[in-house]
Amino acid sequence: MSTLDTLLNDLNTYEDEMIEIRRHLHENPEISFQEKETHDYIYNFYKDLGCDIKNVGEGYGMVVDINDGKPGKKLAIRADFDALAIVEDNDLPFQSKNRGVMHACGHDAHTAYLMVLARELNKIKDEIPGSIRIIHQPAEEVAPGGAKGMIADGALADVNDIIGVHVMTSMDTGVVAYHTKESQTGRSNFDITITGAGGHASMPQISNDAIVAASYFVTELQTIVSRRVDPFDTATLTIGSFEGDGSYNAIKDQVKLKGDVRMMKETTRTVIREQIAQIAKGLEITFGVTVDINYDDNYPVLYNSEKLTNFAVEAIKEQAIPEVTEVLDLGPQNPSEDFSYYGQVVPATFLYVGARPADGGNYPHHSPKFKMNEDSILIAAKTVATVVMRYFDTQE
Repeated sequence: MSTLDTLLNDLNTYEDEMIEIRRHLHENPEISFQEKETHDYIYNFYKDLGCDIKNVGEGYGMVVDINDGKPGKKLAIRADFDALAIVEDNDLPFQSKNRGVMHACGHDAHTAYLMVLARELNKIKDEIPGSIRIIHQPAEEVAPGGAKGMIADGALADVNDIIGVHVMTSMDTGVVAYHTKESQTGRSNFDITITGAGGHASMPQISNDAIVAASYFVTELQTIVSRRVDPFDTATLTIGSFEGDGSYNAIKDQVKLKGDVRMMKETTRTVIREQIAQIAKGLEITFGVTVDINYDDNYPVLYNSEKLTNFAVEAIKEQAIPEVTEVLDLGPQNPSEDFSYYGQVVPATFLYVGARPADGGNYPHHSPKFKMNEDSILIAAKTVATVVMRYFDTQE
């Protein structure tokens, strides 16, 4: 029996432990950049295993190095561990104890599988011709994200390649999916303040109505995607907040907008930003208002290395993991993901593991009713274990 086969069998033994860890994390969620207790829980898991542990970044991120001193490539594996500001509304017996905070995206599962897998990889480190860096990352959900600061602080130092996984309740449990090249959208956010001159509703001629100007602005923004972006490219522009509360008989002097932009090409990001600025200038001239823009280009487009992704897919298929029923190309995905920052530095692949609950219900990510099939945790562990061990078996 190969080392990989033995490892996969051992992971079967620890499935209940992975689920137990996941449920502990689910009961004790912490929002982005405030995950102190989660950090301490993860740190204490590793502290007696003989690994090199280092806090990295300005938040609560850490890296754990598995290395027997052998020369060779360094492969990184990343899992995120932050939760969301959501009130949980489901029937789970291990609901969040922190009202208003919830693991509604599966990051608890990502962390659980990786902790146990890392421990088991550490047991066989003398059989690995290279080294492994475990990246436990906070703050995936909130810009600027935890990845950026960890990278700046050396999380990818000497790393050759990196892999990550996300559970997906929209996919049947047993399915493992992938996509190459541009795989998840990049993201920008903006805050816009439109300031006019308030006045009495009966005398609009001596005022500059910020609500009218802002309404025109919101409508005009929709022409950017329809008339300035190539129809074969992916882009969305959403105004998520329009704050102009006032009274019946007063012309509003100021309106504040919040917006979200998604794109599948970095060149499209530039086009949209420039067009927003141009429309804002026109608004100032047309309505006699001032427009202040605070524009935040944050998460990049997630790019999966063709070489690394295809290698991972072939490894998974060849291993024929019993719990994996299908391996498929999922195509590009709409949500953004700060794993994308890692792919700007080293070749990366981000895989998807189906986690649809057995009842077939709809429990979407970021929903108060989010639920996932915990069978996916073992599948994630076995999938990543397979890619890791095959990676070191085929070093050039």
